[in-house]
Amino acid sequence: MAKVSFSNNGQVFYTTLKKAVDQYFTDNKIKKTGDWRLYIKAFIFIPLAVAMYFFFLYGTYSAFAGILLSAAFGLVLSCIAFNVMHDANHGSFSTKKWVNELMGYTMNILGSDAYIWKMKHNILHHTYTNVDGLDDDMSKSPILRMSPTQRWVPAHRFQFIYMFLIYSVSTILWVFLTDMAKYFTRKIIVTEMKLTAKEHIIFWISKIFYVAVYMVIPAVILGWQTWLVGYLVLNVTMGLTFAFVFQTAHIVEKTDFEKAEEKPKTIGYEWAIHELKTTANFAMKNPVVSWFVGGLNFQVEHHLFTRVSHIHYPAISKIVKEHCERFNVPYHYYNTMTGAVLSHIRLMKKLGNEPVPVKIEDRSELAA
Repeated sequence: MAKVSFSNNGQVFYTTLKKAVDQYFTDNKIKKTGDWRLYIKAFIFIPLAVAMYFFFLYGTYSAFAGILLSAAFGLVLSCIAFNVMHDANHGSFSTKKWVNELMGYTMNILGSDAYIWKMKHNILHHTYTNVDGLDDDMSKSPILRMSPTQRWVPAHRFQFIYMFLIYSVSTILWVFLTDMAKYFTRKIIVTEMKLTAKEHIIFWISKIFYVAVYMVIPAVILGWQTWLVGYLVLNVTMGLTFAFVFQTAHIVEKTDFEKAEEKPKTIGYEWAIHELKTTANFAMKNPVVSWFVGGLNFQVEHHLFTRVSHIHYPAISKIVKEHCERFNVPYHYYNTMTGAVLSHIRLMKKLGNEPVPVKIEDRSELAA
């Protein structure tokens, strides 16, 4: 089984940084979890999604307006995932555990499963970011080559083009393929899952709910042709939105990659340094982007302080950046979201053009 660990020697950087961030919350007498700025998003996006759903079923609108509304519905559901589900499943939405658990189930309403998501995201992705063989977020091979350590096939020459199609249907695959594969194998790549009876019941109720609410009911009321167009537009919007928020945080030209080996491997620096090497921010000075994507443009801060709500990321980013400069460790960022998306596309093109896997230390071709 692939296993990676990090050096425990001299963890001065993260110890010092954490102390400074903790002091920020102490000095300002604020909690690390969400406040009204987060709760108002939940009060906006969740009722809006419900209202839009029933308007689709019983409202009057033209075919073109229906397409636009389907795309808007996809954006609203994406905002729920970014702003509500994400914080809740990290335990940073509220100080109350039951509130986090309740809001975390918005993931199930979107079609996936909160338990599986927390396993693959909170534990694996956040511990082994960009580690091929452990980080499920980059395990798209052989369809997509997202790391220089992954196997290359000739089709990858065109992945920077066809990846848009893969991203567009990713939420449908997520509901009916990848979740199911993880559930029945009880594994996320090589990491085993243990589901309780409660988790089994929740998993299947969620899938039945999804099929009924997103497929059967609208198809019966609207007709299957109308439903199918709306369903596809909804998922294309969500898939592309998810892709270009999450992929721009890690699969870009400025970030590093590692590979898990069959034999235990120790990376020669502390975990926090690894997160800084494999993560990038974008559009940090754009409050509109920050509001809609739930602070996920501050991925550096999120990866270093997962239990801190995203509403605090802009403030603590100044502390993080200062400490990175002080300790001479990387702090990757792109000034705009467009710049980050273009960097992702360029990297995917370069990885697709590489005829053989490059050595992990050799990033000269990727930076060219």
